[in-house]
Amino acid sequence: MAHFTFRSFANAAICSAAAFGLVACGGGNDERLRTDLAAAQTTTIGVNSYLWRASLETLSFARLTTADSAGGVLITDWYSQPENPNERVSISVTILDQTLRADALRVNATRQVLQGGQWVDAPVAAATVQRLEDIILTTARDIRRSSIN
Repeated sequence: MAHFTFRSFANAAICSAAAFGLVACGGGNDERLRTDLAAAQTTTIGVNSYLWRASLETLSFARLTTADSAGGVLITDWYSQPENPNERVSISVTILDQTLRADALRVNATRQVLQGGQWVDAPVAAATVQRLEDIILTTARDIRRSSIN
């Protein structure tokens, strides 16, 4: 059931990322690529700017409780889909490095369900967290690609 929490959002995000990726396809010279990559690694926010922007974009469906650009931490408030108010989720994203790499990103999700008037912790499918990581990474690469062109 955890995958249902993000199914609509994830499908829309993946379709948008794929469409945006097709628009952003194209070549660029090596010097521009090196300059762009260097700029992404030396940001004033302390973390990879593409991962940061992609994380903000991906989590835009929920209100943020923490946004620490120096430490690379984003945490959402509890979010419930309108069609499923008895389930809520909170997501945290940590950007661990200044490079645009898969291992520079860590996503965690906490899920709760309403039982007897009390919120009770429930498991989150590993595929849900992996899907969010994939969406963020794809979006970050698309943002980078569009800034190069």
